[in-house]
Amino acid sequence: MAIRISNLEDAKALEDSEIGLSEWILVDQERIDTFAEATEDYQWIHTDPERAAREFPLGTTCAHGALTISLISGVISKLVETKGDERFINYGINKARFRSMVPSGSEVRVRTILKSARKRAGALQLILNCAVEMEDNERPVASAEIVIMYFLEGI
Repeated sequence: MAIRISNLEDAKALEDSEIGLSEWILVDQERIDTFAEATEDYQWIHTDPERAAREFPLGTTCAHGALTISLISGVISKLVETKGDERFINYGINKARFRSMVPSGSEVRVRTILKSARKRAGALQLILNCAVEMEDNERPVASAEIVIMYFLEGI
């Protein structure tokens, strides 16, 4: 369920709070191959299941670290709802870390905490601490601080 933000005060009230936990997202070979095609990163550990089965310690391919982090954007658009048809842009990624490989066929989800909210450049800037969790893994497999600019009426 999405949180609704209409103004700076709404956002400030949520600082240091978990604002959402996504549904599980399947990271299968089709998703990995599509990402490889989009980025032209065809390293065999991502795109060659037969070779990975023989030579890679996981025994299977793994997701690109950038793919794992990129899943956060789609999740945020589902977790934060603003009034009307205002626009938002991804402004940046701070402190991105790839802590563990994500084997093909794994499911991940994103846990999001609102670190800070402030007015900046005519927009509402949210800084979100996002952790990508994988099934049966105690620690997040990736994390990043995501900066989003929401251009809301009246800000």
